[in-house]
Amino acid sequence: VQLQASGGGLVQAGGSLRLSCAGSGSIFSINAMSWYRQAPGKQRELVATITSNGDTNYADSMLGRFTASRDNAKNAVYLQMNSLKPEDTAVYYCNAGISLRTSPASYMTYWGQGTEVTVSS
Repeated sequence: VQLQASGGGLVQAGGSLRLSCAGSGSIFSINAMSWYRQAPGKQRELVATITSNGDTNYADSMLGRFTASRDNAKNAVYLQMNSLKPEDTAVYYCNAGISLRTSPASYMTYWGQGTEVTVSS
């Protein structure tokens, strides 16, 4: 099983980006999916979480600017980021709890490889 993140890049302050993360492999179902970010010299922090039925939670600094969504049929999660600020510069990682197509059933947490977002002032 792999999570592949994409969509990062360089954008000016006030701009927008849409990140994507898709799971592949022997996936039976995906539970909660989350986005984290890690800025240079800082600890990784939670950005947003979206449950399997679409309920979302956001870190306070992202409220009103970031929107998480998912497509369960595609095993994908998205992060629409608007009104970007230089302090949003970081590597963004997706994370998912996945039930695998194994016998007996198994459940594991996976991380994507990260996609870099740079916001210039």
